[in-house]
Amino acid sequence: MTRFASCKMKEITVAVIGSGSTYCPELVDGFLKAQDSLKLRKISFMDIDDRKRTIVGNLCDRILKHAGIDCEVVMTDDLDKALQGADFVVTQIRVGKLPARYLDETIPLKYDLIGQETTGIGGFFKALRTIPVMKHICDRIEAICPDAWLINFTNPSGIITEFVLNHTNVKCIGLCNVPIDMIDDTKEISGEDSELTYVGLNHLSWITSVKKDGKELLPEMIASGFSPKVMANIHDDGFSLETLAAIHAIPSSYLQYYYCRAAKLEYLKSGEKSRAEVCMDIEEQLLEMYSDEGLYIKPALLDKRGGHKYSLVAVSLIDAIANDKQNVQVVNVKNGNALSFMDPDDVVEVACVVGKDGAKPVQIDEIDNRHVIGLMRIVKEYEKYTVQAAIEGSDTAALNALLVHPLVGDWEKAQKCFEEMKQAHKEYLPQFFKN
Repeated sequence: MTRFASCKMKEITVAVIGSGSTYCPELVDGFLKAQDSLKLRKISFMDIDDRKRTIVGNLCDRILKHAGIDCEVVMTDDLDKALQGADFVVTQIRVGKLPARYLDETIPLKYDLIGQETTGIGGFFKALRTIPVMKHICDRIEAICPDAWLINFTNPSGIITEFVLNHTNVKCIGLCNVPIDMIDDTKEISGEDSELTYVGLNHLSWITSVKKDGKELLPEMIASGFSPKVMANIHDDGFSLETLAAIHAIPSSYLQYYYCRAAKLEYLKSGEKSRAEVCMDIEEQLLEMYSDEGLYIKPALLDKRGGHKYSLVAVSLIDAIANDKQNVQVVNVKNGNALSFMDPDDVVEVACVVGKDGAKPVQIDEIDNRHVIGLMRIVKEYEKYTVQAAIEGSDTAALNALLVHPLVGDWEKAQKCFEEMKQAHKEYLPQFFKN
């Protein structure tokens, strides 16, 4: 019986780009848990950081061997080598590494702007640095493994996926662990059989309906004080009951940067350490632990990096595509006709049916929440301007993006902060320094 089951397993080859990430053991742990349906034929760990690639890669290799997984393991700094024969390419890169994140978080504070790695002007510069590198990765995927699926975890995930799906020919799905956390937290209260409507963009999302036996539960859930748990990487300033009642939706943790702006700015200014510095400390602790040749499991400290359920969403998506499972998952894809108020090519974060042909958005009943519609539209314009600025190296597109973004908007602050950050990140922004 066991032999028959193993024969039914789908064999796959996976390339992990940015494998020096300390999240990598989480991903490998996910593959171990999916052994009944997925068999790793080969996994390539690619990173340009020799030290981190070696330490993290060796731990991942030990985890696989200890679990009895018989697959080829490749560790390399050569992108083309890593992509050879890949069925799935997982991207989790950080251009400029954590020191660049530190600048993203701290420079904006001088201008009374929120510094955060995925939203506002901090997330904007992360996108500007990342899109040219993602373009190179996509060019090589098209040349070496054009049938591979790109599973993108690189932040800001929605903007990166917006770029890939509208400016390359690569088959791509964007991922984030926010949706599964929000949905699981909500169903703890409403019941596993409740029906949820999740809608938004990456890191700008809401649950707009919770139904059970045809009854809408959302108003009474809000009145009772329910709010999903806040992500480990975000300081919790809380959503007031009045806020939730006004917007008539359950917001993701990242909307605290919009709804609690003054409190967030004050917290960031008064903190002893930036989140980047905290992550640097955690990362060094993890790398020291990973270097222990007696370690062959994922350490608990990893959960403090904010990647809760990262492996579950990544491997579940790969499993659904590889085995044509036709199950429902919340991912980042082109809208199509799912949301009538967004353009068909807009990348949105919605429930999709996932199978061998990718992720197809589930048609969503008409959303009548003007608050959600308005914020989604304006932030999508910001994302489109950001992609244009990253591709063209256009100051005009960049400043338009910042003027549109709800967390920036002020011309003088935007212009001065943009110029300082552009110089600070000059090494990673060749498109803005062509002359």
